[in-house]
Amino acid sequence: MTGIQIPAKIDISPCGDAALRVTVDGADTDEVWTTVHRLAARLNGGGLPGTVSAVPTYDAVLVEFDPYHTTADAVALHIRSWDSATDAAERVRSRVIDVPVLFGGAAGPDLEWVASLVDEPVARVIDIVCSREHLIRCLGGPAASAMTDGPDFRVPIPRLAIPRLRVPPGAISVAGSQTVIGPVAAPSGWRQIGRTPLTILQTEDDNVVPYRPGDRVRFFPVDERAYAALLGTPMRYRDDV
Repeated sequence: MTGIQIPAKIDISPCGDAALRVTVDGADTDEVWTTVHRLAARLNGGGLPGTVSAVPTYDAVLVEFDPYHTTADAVALHIRSWDSATDAAERVRSRVIDVPVLFGGAAGPDLEWVASLVDEPVARVIDIVCSREHLIRCLGGPAASAMTDGPDFRVPIPRLAIPRLRVPPGAISVAGSQTVIGPVAAPSGWRQIGRTPLTILQTEDDNVVPYRPGDRVRFFPVDERAYAALLGTPMRYRDDV
């Protein structure tokens, strides 16, 4: 992740009566992503009274506000006057989650297809997936799926022509140049290469989702016996284990 820089351009447009879309445009992808998430963190941290929430994506933030306490013009003015250099000094702690994965078979019905596409043995594909930490870029649907960079397959992975109506919770899937961890059972057109036995959503905790953008994921392979032994174990950060 690079350090914060002044974004080349911030464009603000209305989204209904109580939200604004803030789009960041810059030459560098990491610069844009970092700016988006620092702005969202500032707003979610109480940086602007009347703001309800700020939802970051790769290059934009949806800023929801309470129109009884502030106005779209006031929110936009605040954002335009935001000094990103001030937040540049605030280093966000990036945490690591170790994620066991049962690859292939029923847990990863597309693993061999992906291996054929990238022209590598299955074992080599698993090595590529597990050889580096994957940065969580944003949380997507459904239920705050963790969308990460990589793996580095050199070629983008196309989605299924016909999406599956149901993939199980814990599915590890790839598409394009991204990986996603699915917390719940849901339809998906991504290529499922494995499944983690960990329980992702912590419904009994204050923080239901055990990760946030900027955290990193390290996958490691397990066999069926280890998978069964770990089934239902809550997902935790490395420091929390």
